[in-house]
This record gives sequence, C-alpha cells and structure tokens, in this order.
Amino acid sequence: MNAFSKIINKDVLDKHDLITMLKAKGDDRMMLFKKAREITDLQNGNKVHLRGLIEYSNVCIKDCLYCGIRKSNKNLVRYTINDEDVIQCALDALEKKYGSIAIQSGERTDKLFVSKISHLLKEIKELSDGKLGITLSLGEQTLETYQEWFAAGAHRYLLRIEASNRELYSKIHPDNDLHNFDQRLEALQNIKKVGYQLGTGVMIGLPHQTIENLADDLLFMKALDVDMVGMGPYIEHQEMPLFKDSHLLKTHKERLNLTFKMIATLRILMKDINIVAATALQAIDKMGREKAIGYGANIMMPNITPAIFKKNYNLYPNKPCIDENTDECSLCIDTKMKIIGSEIGYDEWGDSKHFTNSKV
Repeated sequence: MNAFSKIINKDVLDKHDLITMLKAKGDDRMMLFKKAREITDLQNGNKVHLRGLIEYSNVCIKDCLYCGIRKSNKNLVRYTINDEDVIQCALDALEKKYGSIAIQSGERTDKLFVSKISHLLKEIKELSDGKLGITLSLGEQTLETYQEWFAAGAHRYLLRIEASNRELYSKIHPDNDLHNFDQRLEALQNIKKVGYQLGTGVMIGLPHQTIENLADDLLFMKALDVDMVGMGPYIEHQEMPLFKDSHLLKTHKERLNLTFKMIATLRILMKDINIVAATALQAIDKMGREKAIGYGANIMMPNITPAIFKKNYNLYPNKPCIDENTDECSLCIDTKMKIIGSEIGYDEWGDSKHFTNSKV
C-alpha cells in the first residue's frame, strides 16, 4: 500500500490529507475516484435518485457579485411561475416517478413570497398524496419561515455557503447587511434546528480561492454535519462584477477536474451523505454530471421548469438543456445512466442516509 492509498483509507482525515487528495494526479487521482465510487456503491448500491428541479422565480433581493440573476442585472426578463404551472410541474415529476422535486428561486423574504411557497407546498403534498419528497433552495429566511415551510411539507433545505472562508466570502458578495457571512451561518443553523435534512455547498475555482480554502470548505461541511451537498465549478459571467477577476481563474477544464476531486474527497470524508451531480458540470462537459456519478455523487436534478422560463434562470452562461422538454430530459437521463451502469431509484425519496442514520 503506497502513501496515497494509506491516506484515502484512513478512518479520520485531517486538512493535510484533504489537500493531498485535492492535489492528486495520475494514478493517485484514479485511485481517489475508485475509492469514492466503492464507498458510494457500498452506501447506495449503484442507485441514483432524482430531484425534479423547478426554477420558481428569478426575482432576487440579493446582489451577489457572481450571479446572473442578481438584483442589479437589468438585462434579464424577471418571472415568477404561476401556481397552476408549478403544480403541473410537480404532477409531471410524480407521473415520471422522480420521487422528489426541488423548488429553487432567487431570494425573497416578503410575506407574499413566504405565503405563496407555503400554499404550494400544501397543494403539492395533497395532490401527490404525500408521495413526492420536497427540497427547497430559497435562500436565507427567518427561523419562523423555515418552520412554516417545514410544517407545510418540505423536508430538505439547500443553502449553499458558496465559500466558508470569511474573507473569500466578502470578495464575492457586496459589503452590506444583505450579504452578511454571520447571517448565512445563522440561517444554516436554523435550518438544522427546525429538522430539515440540511444541505450546503461551495463554488469551486473562484478567483482568490486556494486548495487550502477548499480543504477548509470540506471540513466546514463535516463540522456542520450536513446531510447533503450541492457544489459545482464556478463559471464566470462576463456581465457580472466578479468578472473583473477572471484573469485569476483556472481553465474550465482545471475547474472541472478540481470539482470531480472535491466530490470524491467529500464522499470519502462523509461516506453516507447525498452528493448532487451539479448541472453546472454539464456546462463544461456534456457528460460532466455522469462522470460525477462515477466519482461519488448520487443525486441528479433534471430540470422540469417550463421551457419558456429556463433561459431566464440564468445563473451562469452556457446553461445546458434550456431547450429540452421534460420528456426529452427524462429520456436523456435514463439513457446516460444505463451507459454508465447506474440505476435510477424511481418512486423513491432517496433521503440522506446520514440523516436517517442519525435518527436511529
């Protein structure tokens, strides 16, 4: 057993170990991926679970320096999907046996938004007879709002920290009360306190970001005791303020490779959590999500947003599959999963084993 093999087989990994894994090349890199896949198969078999993604609205009160739907972006048609169409999306997911949906949106905290989400959750739960699992990714909210949505039927919540290093966080967000690092941390703790399966994640390949930062991100997720993670490569948007730092970036290929190593390393560090194969991977490599499944991810999020809205939920350029309808998307995923030898867990929630194990 060589030195690298000893590291990936350790029971407890420290920061130095994680840095070594994230720097892996050649045979060590392939050994990392193989170990991650072995752990994934041991925990989940070869099953991949789906979350039908509904991009509910691109209206946002935040002004994050990297994001295409930031409040200050005037070159974007704003939308909010009406209730009937959201319900139909959920019923389509139920018909296709996805097992779960995920409702994602720009951040809003006004009473109308909060009550709309509560209404939709109750309707979806009733119309699906409780068969659909529901993940929310709707940003920072009050503890009371998280409690209201949990009571209405949501049971997973994804709030990405984006960067767990306070200084780096400040470089990618405006300096004002709406973009406060401590508030983000408090929101994550509140989500966990309410009883959700907690998800977070980071962008990989940001300007000013180091390998040491990424290792700390992994340790942050471990310390937070998350149940699920969604993370992907940073893809620069030339109309966003952060683009001024694009000269500091690694190539897309380097960011893709680093993301794969982050997924594999996280799988070895936190063996029984859910890890999403992010759509952003597909913006760089057409088989990016499928490769991520082979390296430790076990969740995919087919986009079931009505086609008329997809192009305007423009978080980053070159967003994939914006012209696909739901049937085409399902066929594509089914075909690709068969190619890589994975099975889709139809009609299953696919809850995080980390969460269910903690309740035993």
